[in-house]
Amino acid sequence: MDRDRVGGSWKQLKGKTKEQWGKLTDDDLDQVAGKREQLEDKIQERYGLEKDRSD
Repeated sequence: MDRDRVGGSWKQLKGKTKEQWGKLTDDDLDQVAGKREQLEDKIQERYGLEKDRSD
């Protein structure tokens, strides 16, 4: 997968993420830049959710 394609996919995902999780800012999403775990952490932080501990 080339870099332009990934970048385009992130832009689409970023828009959909903002629709679903309106408390996330553009800065939040720019910081995570498509990294799933960091995105999960930001969502949990903004919404006061606790991480599932299935360890």
